[in-house]
Amino acid sequence: MSTTNVDPALNSNVVVSSHAEPNHTEHEEDYRMFGFIVFLLSESVIFFSFFVGYIVYKTNATDWLPVGFEGLEVREPFINTVVLVSSSFVIYFAERFLRKENLWGFRLFWLMTMAMGSFFLYGQAVEWMGLPFGFKDGVFGGTFYLLTGFHGLHVLTGVLLQGLMLGRSFWPNNYDGGEFGVEATSLFWHFVDVIWIILFVLIYLWK
Repeated sequence: MSTTNVDPALNSNVVVSSHAEPNHTEHEEDYRMFGFIVFLLSESVIFFSFFVGYIVYKTNATDWLPVGFEGLEVREPFINTVVLVSSSFVIYFAERFLRKENLWGFRLFWLMTMAMGSFFLYGQAVEWMGLPFGFKDGVFGGTFYLLTGFHGLHVLTGVLLQGLMLGRSFWPNNYDGGEFGVEATSLFWHFVDVIWIILFVLIYLWK
């Protein structure tokens, strides 16, 4: 007789507790994305301070460019810019494949994004090696290497994060329910691309 008498309140508690955990997980994931967005905002403040410093120095310096240097070439940096900005569209399609649970499509477009980011870094390294001025050659030299180098470090970080996310896609059942890391890495990559567009206009197009 004792085995059939079950407290209804106990049953209701069990039911409630079984539904409480997913909600907690969902809220926790939202907080992670919120924290990541706050991180990107803090990075934006750093870049914004660099932009303001560059504009102030350029508009007030009497000898802005190093002696004997007439200006930066635009053609090669423009090609690198097109490649980097296009990679934002590629990584977007990679995310769409993941949402459709097409892992091979995700891997292909994700790998293409990594290749495009690596191409940008290679192009920037080639440009650096061919420049006739260094970090200590005037205010322009210092700000140029500081801005492009700091941004290049972010591009490198993005490529490394993409490599980590790509490797995790080969782990069985790892991305069955979506992945915060993929979304955060993609958002970081879009941020890097937007920052570079601003840098390209300030450094290469603004004469």
